[in-house]
Amino acid sequence: MNGRELIQILEEQSPVSCACDWDNVGLLVGSPDKEVKKIYIALDATDEAIEEAVMVQADMLLTHHPMIFKGMKRVTSEDFIGRRIIKLIQKDMMYYAMHTNFDVMGMADLAAARLGLEESTVLDVTCMVEDKPEGIGRVGNLLTPMSLQRCAKFTEAVFSLEQVKVFGAPDKVVKKVAVSPGSGKSEIKNAILAGADVLITGDIDHHDGIDAVAQGLCIIDAGHYGLEHIFVDYMKEYLKKHCEDVEIFTQKLTFPFWVV
Repeated sequence: MNGRELIQILEEQSPVSCACDWDNVGLLVGSPDKEVKKIYIALDATDEAIEEAVMVQADMLLTHHPMIFKGMKRVTSEDFIGRRIIKLIQKDMMYYAMHTNFDVMGMADLAAARLGLEESTVLDVTCMVEDKPEGIGRVGNLLTPMSLQRCAKFTEAVFSLEQVKVFGAPDKVVKKVAVSPGSGKSEIKNAILAGADVLITGDIDHHDGIDAVAQGLCIIDAGHYGLEHIFVDYMKEYLKKHCEDVEIFTQKLTFPFWVV
């Protein structure tokens, strides 16, 4: 499959127009005219992910988080990002990132579905798609109310996690849930305004956590990777359905840290 055709398929799922202004999405390295027979999917373009993509002789590396984010004035082997870019170019590999455009058109609904949220709506409207509001996160109701402790265990189960960090009383009953995969402290205010009992997200620090509880909002911090790794399996199935002649490889569930 030609690279331009593949990019069109990716952007049918998550249009680049839905990405936030500060983001950097789309084709970041390589030629759009390359013939693509193998794709490797990972959450981040780490050294390990790139090495594995090289090992399977992938023609494209697809990630959620963009490796090239801030401005770069030079690409050299003296910088770890530069080394990665050089390797991708040497291996003639396209590199494409779907970040906040996938958060808006993909990740939010996918996370809400895993939690079984009913009557879910957009948590933070960032754009309009065909006159319909779209944006970051979702807010909806659990099928049945449950304690915060049970909700934390439920979150662990549906996202394949070993632990989560929780702010709030374990026995507090929660029903209305806001979910914002990734780093979601900026969505605390929106979750409170939406009347959510709990916000499930990642990267919550001490002060944001205790301040949220003081305002009546519990927090389940399931980690940045913990909630967003669902991108990998979803895109695998999406591409298998739309690109029958392309072989798909994925990075195994690999948390970037460990806890003692």
